[in-house]
Amino acid sequence: MTTATTTEPPAAAVARDAHWSAKMARLKARKLPERSLRVCDDDDAKRATTNAAMELAKARTAARAESIGQGIVEADREEWTVGRPVVVAAQLRLDAAERALEDATIVLTFRALPRPAWEQLLRDHSPTEAQADQGMEYNVETYPAALIAACHIERDESGGEVAGMSEPEAQELLDAWPDSEAKALFTCALLVNQTLRADLGKG
Repeated sequence: MTTATTTEPPAAAVARDAHWSAKMARLKARKLPERSLRVCDDDDAKRATTNAAMELAKARTAARAESIGQGIVEADREEWTVGRPVVVAAQLRLDAAERALEDATIVLTFRALPRPAWEQLLRDHSPTEAQADQGMEYNVETYPAALIAACHIERDESGGEVAGMSEPEAQELLDAWPDSEAKALFTCALLVNQTLRADLGKG
């Protein structure tokens, strides 16, 4: 009677498989990069924030100089400085100005597309013959709005993703905004797809 034998894999192979599985899991768990475009037309809010920041810097400088005169040791100087009433008041004014600026600011967030979706979008908006002759990789009339809409993500107050910008809406903004701002909108969606987070190293 023949007894079946089971061959166990080498311990080194088991360890290698577990090591790679853990690394692969981390690679698969990576999130696509995001980039935001901040739009604010409230010049008063911008100016108030800038002025408040300058006032805080001046208050900190004066308080730090005072701490030296008071003989406060270097290790305790920062804590002493931020606790001065004039510095605390200046910080509160800056916090309020920043909140007002944030309320006046519209934030558009874009997330990179997975490579197959990126390549499909390029195929869907391939350049015309004339554009290709000029070295263009996509149809400059249709691709910008399509990319903006495809990459835009919108989140509600709880952080959950909701419906975002449509292609017609993206085209409407590109047509209505000044050239520099329209280019900034398209560039933000373009750059997020060209962000390199890997370090290629030196070999």
